[in-house]
Amino acid sequence: MSLGITFIIIAVIVVFILQVNKHFNTRKFVKDTEPYFRFLMEDDYEFLLNLRYGEVDVNKLFSIRVRDGLIAIVAMFFIFMQNMSFVYALLSVIIGFVVFKYPYTKLKSYYKANLHRINLMLPYYLKSLEILVQHYTVPVAISRSIETAPEIFKPGLKELIAKIDAGDSSVQPYMDFANKYPVRDSMRMMRLLYRLGLGSQENKQEQLLMFSRTISTLQNKAREQKYKERLEKMEHKTMVMLGGTGGGILLFMLMSMMMMMNY
Repeated sequence: MSLGITFIIIAVIVVFILQVNKHFNTRKFVKDTEPYFRFLMEDDYEFLLNLRYGEVDVNKLFSIRVRDGLIAIVAMFFIFMQNMSFVYALLSVIIGFVVFKYPYTKLKSYYKANLHRINLMLPYYLKSLEILVQHYTVPVAISRSIETAPEIFKPGLKELIAKIDAGDSSVQPYMDFANKYPVRDSMRMMRLLYRLGLGSQENKQEQLLMFSRTISTLQNKAREQKYKERLEKMEHKTMVMLGGTGGGILLFMLMSMMMMMNY
């Protein structure tokens, strides 16, 4: 067993004893140090978490990432202790940073893998909102829509309504929502929704028609994209089937020719 591994085992035992005797609290230590790493939190981290898990404690999950990264750095320092140099110290920090980034990378991969499904959510949600806007003001309609909205949008909608209720009548709450959920056409749709809220009763019907047409266009694009993806999937399956069939026939012919040559 190397000296570094021995030090790691000793350190784990010492920390465990201190934890049991309440002389050291790892949770408190991580909680106290986590704010110093807050600048490392990615701009879209909260969005990706809400997308993957719904409403979660973002700060708690970020603290876990910080803890795991620090543990990895300390562990690497112990492992490289006998041959410690600037290169090994830098490598330890890099490994710790990779461990810290890994959960975010997984979330990003999930987002990319499900991008089409996520992009479909906004136009269909706005279509349901359009019905409510015909009977209520835009803020009231948004407030009433939260319960039936997709889970991913609920935190942002609550923040949007809270800002409006606090007296912010500018376009900023709508833009904050669009920035929080940077999916396709979110900026344009939020601007249209804001303008709809500003319109007077006389031209509300005209603005509603424009809003409705825009949403319908987005839905048609989504349907076209979905149909295109289905065709591509069917074409891929057909090519695989033809390739498998052709390969099987070719293999059978080669085996037949070899058997004939042996005779």
